[in-house]
Amino acid sequence: MDRKTWEPIRIKDIPDIIFSEVMRDVDLAVSVAHAGGVDPETSHSTIEMRAALVEFTLPLFKLTNVTIEKNHAHIQGKYGNYSVHLGSGVVHKMGGSMINILPVHSQHRGKMFLPFADEDPKTSEIITKILFLAEDGKIKDPSILEQIR
Repeated sequence: MDRKTWEPIRIKDIPDIIFSEVMRDVDLAVSVAHAGGVDPETSHSTIEMRAALVEFTLPLFKLTNVTIEKNHAHIQGKYGNYSVHLGSGVVHKMGGSMINILPVHSQHRGKMFLPFADEDPKTSEIITKILFLAEDGKIKDPSILEQIR
């Protein structure tokens, strides 16, 4: 369906990039919803894509304090070192506990001005968390500051 007109679209008329992204999302759904239960890990290709997007995004913000290792982005911040899982988006302070950072819900997405190359909300959430923590000295939210200080 066309998201603007709600008219059906033929598969042959779907742009290649859109089709590819939808198939990636299907891959994610299949990898998570296997017969043995819920798998907390996303597909390998999804994590690779997110890692590449992070690596290409960091220079745009002139950030040098983030590294990618396997399924995690490691961030050296002012208040500590953090790890963001590229599959789930879970954040941990290294040597500490999980940090609860709530994503902006979809009804507010129009207010986010970062140039995301991927429309997947989870990818946007993960990249936002990485950029946010890479500049943790600028965080003003008291609930987050309480967790990272």
